Amino acid sequence: MPQPDRKTCIPEFDLRRPGPEDGAAIWELVRDCKPLDENSMYCNLIQCDHFRDTCVLAGSRGEAVGWVSAYFLPDDPTTLFVWQVAVSAAARGTGLGVRMIEHLLGRAECRGIEQLQTTITSDNDASWGMFRKLARARGGALSHTAHFTRDGHFDGRHATEHMVTIDLPERLKKAA
Repeated sequence: MPQPDRKTCIPEFDLRRPGPEDGAAIWELVRDCKPLDENSMYCNLIQCDHFRDTCVLAGSRGEAVGWVSAYFLPDDPTTLFVWQVAVSAAARGTGLGVRMIEHLLGRAECRGIEQLQTTITSDNDASWGMFRKLARARGGALSHTAHFTRDGHFDGRHATEHMVTIDLPERLKKAA
């Protein structure tokens, strides 16, 4: 029996800029995506309003199933910092996280991006895998170093966050 074409098995998602009316749904999505750190609902609302051009909301059948919040570093507009990636349990394993970031990198606002950064704890295998997959897809070099440490920054209450940097190759920067 022939195997189905892999492309036909990939679900369709509506990828778009969020609006303030999406803040509560995003807050619920993040809350349901343990072990992600929860922000206040107000924080998610502000992200949807003030940072909407560097955030992505993925919908499926009227439900929020994916979220990327990102922003340009204040002192370096060529670096996009990805604050949070959330994918609902129903959408995991579909490549949605990478698709949302690729969607974001394809926006006119991100044309000048030379590198992407995020922080990841050592035990977050899903995030490490996603960002390594993104680096491979973009042909970029991924590096990391301890950034916010358990004892130096989190008073022993949170695992060390490693700064992950993906340098985007010149040919892809121009194409974005």
